[in-house]
Amino acid sequence: MEYALALIAGILVAFVFLVIIGIYHTFKAEIPPDVDQPSKLRLYDCIYTLVEILAKNLENLGIFEELTLMRLIVDGLPACRDSKLFIKDLHFDEVPVRIYLPRVPSASKRRGVIFFHGGCGMFGSIRTYERICRYIARKSDSVVASVGYHLFPECKYPDQNLECLTATVHFLKTAENYGVDPHRIIVCGDSIGGTFTAGVCQELVNRRDLPKIRAQVLIYPFLQALNFNLPSYQKNAFTAFLSRERTVHFILKYLSKDSSMKEAILAGSHVPESMNSKYRKWINPDLIPEIFKLGYKPPLPTSFLPQVHEETQELFETRFSPLLAEDAVVCCLPDTCIITCEHDVLRDDGLLYKKRLEDNNVKVTWHHMEEGFHCAVGFFGYGIFSFPSSSKMVNHTVNFIKGY
Repeated sequence: MEYALALIAGILVAFVFLVIIGIYHTFKAEIPPDVDQPSKLRLYDCIYTLVEILAKNLENLGIFEELTLMRLIVDGLPACRDSKLFIKDLHFDEVPVRIYLPRVPSASKRRGVIFFHGGCGMFGSIRTYERICRYIARKSDSVVASVGYHLFPECKYPDQNLECLTATVHFLKTAENYGVDPHRIIVCGDSIGGTFTAGVCQELVNRRDLPKIRAQVLIYPFLQALNFNLPSYQKNAFTAFLSRERTVHFILKYLSKDSSMKEAILAGSHVPESMNSKYRKWINPDLIPEIFKLGYKPPLPTSFLPQVHEETQELFETRFSPLLAEDAVVCCLPDTCIITCEHDVLRDDGLLYKKRLEDNNVKVTWHHMEEGFHCAVGFFGYGIFSFPSSSKMVNHTVNFIKGY
């Protein structure tokens, strides 16, 4: 009896300790007063930080892996039945896919939307984005294919990219089986799903055996791993959910790299001067509009570390950093919708890609959420627990899709 009481007391003490640590870390996070519902965001960031700390401790104790608990939280609650959609789980060449097909008959072939979810390649799922994909299918009268690519560490990079490409190619080839016009297929994704979207569209520009992708939607995408000192990285270095440090931590984890390289990469020591010179025309704070550079300070010079560069070659691949693609590829990309958020370290990735596309005469529709933050889309469809910016971004996506 005494042992049981001592165990319960120990668990309670540990829980209180974790809560205190979680609250401490949360109040280190910067919640800008002009962000969407700052008090709610601080509460969610506190919960997220607490779960993250708990997950790491449970992994250290050998109970289960850190990602198990994180995935459970990120997956969210299951959605209720939707009488307006026919929903079916399939496989596109062994890649899990969920199809959302409007039940109302259509006089002609519908447009198709293939969706890649975010989550750093380590969490997130078809279920996480269930509400978003249902909404897109209903409101745009489209057939939506949500891709459930396999996650790290079960699958290693670049398997996720390759599975997204495989699923897209399959959908382009079999679109008519689902009542879809193969010439009206739009690729869409948020965060790393935006990375996959940009990468897939770049991979397919020279394919002559397939219909052309009609358009792409990039929602706060990650597009480059060369410069983590752009104005948005400085401004939002400690912002909730995706801080500057957490971004590189996730990158190294996703690529199975040593986390001790984090500080060197944050400083830019992984990029040789020859590469900086080559890509400065595309990745450069001077290309960011002045309105987005308030308070920006050029980083101090740093020493190049050849070993770090050699061990992180994946960062310079276009499938990981689509901003590094050559103009010959970029000029052939489809019409593009880019959605950026002011309170997001990745804001400038979107701004730089927008400029690259426009410089190459690609039609770009751009929406900037002044009150938005990274991960906001993931809260869509949860009523009072959601954010106004969540709905705005999804509706911008729907309205863009309806134009094709």
